[in-house]
Amino acid sequence: MIGVLALQGAFHEHIEVLRNLGEDAIEVRNRTDLAKVKALIIPGGESTVMTKLLGGLRNDITKRVKEGMCVYGVCAGAILLAKEVKNGSFKPMGLIDIVVERNAYGAQNESIEGEIKWNGHTIQTVFIRAPKVVSAGRDVKIMAKFNGEAILAQQNNVLVSTFSMTTVHEYFLRMADGGKV
Repeated sequence: MIGVLALQGAFHEHIEVLRNLGEDAIEVRNRTDLAKVKALIIPGGESTVMTKLLGGLRNDITKRVKEGMCVYGVCAGAILLAKEVKNGSFKPMGLIDIVVERNAYGAQNESIEGEIKWNGHTIQTVFIRAPKVVSAGRDVKIMAKFNGEAILAQQNNVLVSTFSMTTVHEYFLRMADGGKV
């Protein structure tokens, strides 16, 4: 079963995508919920608010990921999982060796749309108040770029993106099942 952190943000959309892909999915709001899942998605939303709402769940997530649980951070989720956040007022979890810049594409009305190529797919996507990966450690695999900027990255069992598309969810499900990705 895949969990989606359901404290704030776009968690309903991720639950729907997972269920449409035939995956059992639950909302994760506490330690009991987290204990039921084999993998976790941290959705887009407002990273500062999410950090405040995490409370003790933050340590539980960190522990599970360090023990090997797969986690996928989308937009705000990528910010929470990063090693460092530029222009952020909180300490991220440090589970992937990247530095991100919050709201790098500007306000919501300045969001941009673009086409990316990834894993044999051409994907039309929108970057809404999305972060940018401004640097990555040598063990981080940059999997997709947009206008020269990293937008999809993986380090071991941690996957992050600055956009959300079903094809990335499919990839994450293969990761979570221990399949070849």
